[in-house]
This record gives sequence, C-alpha cells and structure tokens, in this order.
Amino acid sequence: MRKKNVASNRLVMRQGVCLLTMVVGIMACVTPYQPDAVSIGSSLVVEGQISDQPGPYAVKLTRTADYSYKSLNLLETGATVIISDNRGNQETLTEQSPGGTYQTKAAGIRGVAGRSYKLTIQTKAGKRYESSPEILPAVPPIDKLYYESNYTAAGGQTWSVLLDTKDPDTLGNYYKWNWTHYEFTEACQKTLVPLRSIYTGIGCCSDCWDITRCYNCISLNSDANINGKAISRQSIAEVPFTSLNRYYIEVEQQGISQGAYAFWKSIRQLTSNTGGLFDVAPSTVRGNIRGISNPGELVYGYFGAIGLSAGYLLIDRSTGKGSPKVDFPTVIPYPTRPPCIACENNLYRTPTKPRWWTY
Repeated sequence: MRKKNVASNRLVMRQGVCLLTMVVGIMACVTPYQPDAVSIGSSLVVEGQISDQPGPYAVKLTRTADYSYKSLNLLETGATVIISDNRGNQETLTEQSPGGTYQTKAAGIRGVAGRSYKLTIQTKAGKRYESSPEILPAVPPIDKLYYESNYTAAGGQTWSVLLDTKDPDTLGNYYKWNWTHYEFTEACQKTLVPLRSIYTGIGCCSDCWDITRCYNCISLNSDANINGKAISRQSIAEVPFTSLNRYYIEVEQQGISQGAYAFWKSIRQLTSNTGGLFDVAPSTVRGNIRGISNPGELVYGYFGAIGLSAGYLLIDRSTGKGSPKVDFPTVIPYPTRPPCIACENNLYRTPTKPRWWTY
C-alpha cells in the first residue's frame, strides 16, 4: 500500500513538472504587445490680444508637445513678435522671463476702435506666421453690475453676479465677458500641518493679492436676436461662501469680432461636452493664425482686437445663510520682517493694488 502511494505521488509530481514546463514554454512564446507610440506634429499655439485700453499687451507662444509629454505645451522662445495696424503703426514685443511670453511697452502701441490689427511672428527657427486682420470694435459701457443671493439646502449659500448693458442699434455686435477676483494675502508661502489643521506661513515683503479666474467660464452673447435692445441679467460668475469678508470682483465686457465669437463658441462647446450620446465629437478648433512659411501647417489659438469696458463689485457675504466653508487658518510664526518672501507678479498673484481696491 505504501509503495502504491509513493508511486502515485511520483506520478503527480511528474505531471506537475510537465505542466509547469508547458506553461513556461507557452509564456516564453508569447511576445508582449507593445502599442505604437502616439505622436502628433509640433504646432504653434498663440494666445494674445490688443484692446482700446492702455497696455501693456501680452502674447504667449507655446508649441504642442509629443503625446508622451501628456499634453504639456513647450514654450516658444526667441521669436520676433510684432503687432501692427492698418495705419502703419507697429511695435516689436519684448520677451519676458522665463520666456514664451512677449509684451508691449506700457506706453507703446494702443488699440483704437475702427482700426484693424495684425500679429506677425518669426520663430527662432525662421518660420513665419501671421494673423488675419482684426477690426477693433467699439463696446458699450456696463450699465449695471449687481449680485443676488442664492441659497439651497443641497448647494448651500452662493451669490450670482449679473450685468446689464445696452446693445447699439447697429447689427453685428458680439460680446465676451471675463471676471477676476482679487483677495489680499499676508502669507506668500504656506505649508499645511495636518495634525494641527493649520497652515504655517511666511509673510510677504509687500502688499500682495491672490488672483482667481475661471478659464473654463466662457460667457458669450451676440445681438442677432436683440439688436438695439438691452442685455439684462447676463450671468457673469458665482461667488462662493468661503468667508464673511467682502468679495472683490472685476468684470470686463469685451466687444469682439464675429471670427472671435465663432472661435470662443467652438471652444465653449468643446469644453462643455460631457460625453453624452448626442454630444459633438471632439474636433480641432482653428483660430485666425496661419503659417506663411508652410501654409499647410496647423496653427492654434487666436489673436484678437477688442473693445473693452470694465467695472467692479463688492459682494457683502456677512449676510449669508449658515456658516462659510472656510479653509484651515494660516499662522505666521514671524509676523515681523524679515524673514519674508517677495510677492510674485504672475497669473495667480500680484503686488499691484487692484484698480478699485478701497480696503
């Protein structure tokens, strides 16, 4: 009986070894699937505009990267960038540090309603690009900026910022609205301390404001159905209940061209798609920039000429229902200077006092 069990065990072992050998052999014969790398051609991306308000004006140049860079655009440095009008005026922009952004002088070229403007680019590699001429339209003033309180049990407390204006009698007016929120900050560097539920901060060496914008909030309108009538209750922004302090917001009303309106409308449609059954398929949104050296080259972005009127609003949040959704407090261990950190001047922070700041 014992001999029979031993023989049976040996048979099982031999079968196991054979099976393992077969599996290893099969695995050795399988070549792992290596998909081809997805690559797209490098294309220039242009962002910029000129307005009828004092400069400086900025033009940002980037280049689409290979797919392996995960949508990171590369700065286009060393280019020659010129803004010119139909009267023979022009200015060569100066590249800013760290590069890729080109800017006019504060007292340089300025947009005038009725004139047309064009952007010319020559890259460091010698490629030339040019925008289609854009006529700078006049824009009516903002008649009224105001806000209304909203409260729901599900969404909590917010405030809607609304705008009224009057469309001119002439047909063919197109509008775009932007907003910017400025908030005074004492800490130019913050570090979260999770166990204490606070931030420790280092103070700013000068007055400093944090900047908030909504880059996906594309608010547009045209006078196709309202020519010469009032534009009332145009939705601009939703203000969150994150503090009892007043909320400072600046609003720009832009008069744009028909081409710019079509461009931004396409961008809005593309960014608002949710993947539903009847959504428009993603597509390439072309702007008004073309390649001169290579007319068939894809170029993205838009250089616009805009008429601009602006205003500001202070939202009193002390009357909000419930409690604000506040962030952790910031503690600055060294309130006297130094040590301190210089307030940077960029898209998200500025040492320059907002133009209507009164407190």
